[in-house]
Amino acid sequence: MTSPTVVTVDGAAVAIAGRPVLRGISMEVRQGEFVALMGANGSGKSTLVRAMTGLRPLTAGSVHLFGEDLDGFHQWQRIGFVPQRATAASGVPASVWEVVASGRLTRRRWLRPLLGPDRAAIRAALEVVGLADRARDGVTALSGGQQQRVLIARALAGEPELLFLDEPTAGVDLPNQEALARALGVLKDRGATIVLVAHDLGPLAPLVDRALVMRDGRLAYDGAPLADDAVHHPLFLESHSHHHHEAPRHDHAPHVAAPLDGGVGGTASGLGTGNGSGRPDGRA
Repeated sequence: MTSPTVVTVDGAAVAIAGRPVLRGISMEVRQGEFVALMGANGSGKSTLVRAMTGLRPLTAGSVHLFGEDLDGFHQWQRIGFVPQRATAASGVPASVWEVVASGRLTRRRWLRPLLGPDRAAIRAALEVVGLADRARDGVTALSGGQQQRVLIARALAGEPELLFLDEPTAGVDLPNQEALARALGVLKDRGATIVLVAHDLGPLAPLVDRALVMRDGRLAYDGAPLADDAVHHPLFLESHSHHHHEAPRHDHAPHVAAPLDGGVGGTASGLGTGNGSGRPDGRA
């Protein structure tokens, strides 16, 4: 049985300051898939993710999340987002626990104290990223790679069904890349749907079910996972241009009410905005 479609992009176009950045993108992501969105710098992959999460308006086409048009979508607690080149240190002293706890804002009322389920989700998220022993440490005491793992934990604490990560390994050393791979492997095993933007996959490569490759704002390849050197080889992409591949079928069709359910209890920060609205742009 084919798994449900959780993201549908149909003819999407984006222009920034009048310059076309995305051109006629059509694609789908099915429940339980781990999709790598790849391509050279400036190819449009990060813009596509921002368009899929409502952070970048479309000039043409449409995006549907869980079957609902993006313009009318309000269930942002179902979505997790870890932005590109973000830092967990905001200049305000905060512990790892406090940053991760902000990911629960989409699951509870503003200013309501943390309840038992909230604390369980925070603990579970920290365990997944391997930072449970650093919960009370200040975020500024962590390395850049560890801070990136804190942001992923913040996302996981919100218990989403769909997680977007925009180049989470950029500028991160190999040990932290491997720790990220272990964390995402846990989520994949639990049936999470993950869309990962990456220039190179590194330790994340074994997790990928399907690769989408962007080139000059267009979708140049949609198919089986690719090695990093193939993605950036112009002759390979030319020979595979517009090769579209049906999304793999998941016969088990897992129910993903939350990727960390089953006693572990947490997932992504409902876009991790900390604004309490749940929307990535802070609007209600």
